Amino acid sequence: MENYDYDLQSIQEARVLARAGKAAADILAGYDAEQIDRIVQNMVRAAEVNAAELAALAVEETGFGKIEDKIFKNRLASTELYESIRETKTIGVIREDKTNQMMEIAEPVGLLMGIIPSTNPTSTTIFKSIIAIKARNGIVFSPHPSALKSIRRAAELMHAAAVEAGAPEGIIGCVTKPSMPATQELMKCDEIAMIIATGGSAMVKSAYSAGKPALGVGPGNVPAFIERTADIPKAVANIIASKTFDNGTICASEQSVIVEECIRSQVIAEFEHQGGYFMNEEETAKVGAKLFVKGHAMNSRLVGRSPQVIAEAAGIRIPAGVKVLLGEQQGVGAGFPLSYEKLTTVLAFYTVEDWREACDLSIRLLRNGGVGHSFSIHTQNDEMVMEFAQKPVFRILVNTGSTQGGVGASTGLSPSFTLGCGTWGGSATSDNVGPQHLINIKRVAYGIKDCTAPSPYSVPSPQQPKQQEDALLLNLVDELVSILQKSGDC
Repeated sequence: MENYDYDLQSIQEARVLARAGKAAADILAGYDAEQIDRIVQNMVRAAEVNAAELAALAVEETGFGKIEDKIFKNRLASTELYESIRETKTIGVIREDKTNQMMEIAEPVGLLMGIIPSTNPTSTTIFKSIIAIKARNGIVFSPHPSALKSIRRAAELMHAAAVEAGAPEGIIGCVTKPSMPATQELMKCDEIAMIIATGGSAMVKSAYSAGKPALGVGPGNVPAFIERTADIPKAVANIIASKTFDNGTICASEQSVIVEECIRSQVIAEFEHQGGYFMNEEETAKVGAKLFVKGHAMNSRLVGRSPQVIAEAAGIRIPAGVKVLLGEQQGVGAGFPLSYEKLTTVLAFYTVEDWREACDLSIRLLRNGGVGHSFSIHTQNDEMVMEFAQKPVFRILVNTGSTQGGVGASTGLSPSFTLGCGTWGGSATSDNVGPQHLINIKRVAYGIKDCTAPSPYSVPSPQQPKQQEDALLLNLVDELVSILQKSGDC
């Protein structure tokens, strides 16, 4: 197709991949649980063996994050994920209610479209490939152009491993000539049954407007509240470990730290002791100006970067060994750039009088681009946890880093790289997305109540009262005639 323009080539490629994927998905729909598990296990092995190669490729291509953390993410998206979903029923009878004589039977959705971001390119590709196959679906990926090589490589490895274990050719595809027309073609083509969108808000909204089922996720902008009863050294350690993990590229990472006035000095001292650098007002303004373009859109050149890279870009000097930059903010929204989501190693810092003020501030921050996602609290007071459990989010993470907690690495949440934000955040689900979201469910229900007898709740028809009145009058006439006859008057 070298004589065709790039956009036409990309559209045609999308159509070819969709047709091949649909044909393969139709075949996979007939596989049994043993066949599917064998395929998934082989995909997990391939992801494990190639985790380091894929991590290095992603960092080299995008410049985002750290190789060691991307290796961890690749393994979380495969080995840890498999341990979590191994017993999940996605084929045949998945539930049976003998009391009510009803059963539920799983059916695959069909061919999925997976939209992959540049921040977590290989781990998200691995994750979506495995959950798609676990639910007997095919998938075609639309990669972010700036992470094309790493996403394509991950998709190729997943496809090869699946086919080697018995899956049909074409079951996992990836666009190699990414373009907006190709993405839109995939979203709207008849072969695609459902879209799983991970990426920016505009892309997610586009997926939901495609006219077919979609699972999308929104931004995080996660507040982290250190309450007065918290184990301060542990809380700070968790926040730093979370925010520096892959240089803050996961949307569940903390974006703001909120502390009460009574422990402010202790928290600041602990952050400084553990590698945090508190910028002065001028430095904070310079960093804020560099982090964002066109309002509060994140500058892609500073996504997933170290404090040293950010400091150099902003023209400020920081001590050696700094792990995270903190800037005090006095408000939320326009004029306070650090109050927005920052997928990098920068945190906003707020001081409040008490937990009630922290509560109000948290809601304002969440409404500034994070409603429905996650909230983090560090406390030893269980009653305080329940107070903050009322926040407009679907993940309340307690005494853990929100990155590791949100994706299910340090909590009992399902391992996932697609974190739903519910209706509050414009998502179709509030869950950590897994294979259970990628099946249709049939219900077989036996009759358990006899509905042939007249209902005790039947309402008389409008004619019934008139008929009853006529019958009563006829009876009275008959009685009157009988009496007259007996008396001889008739």
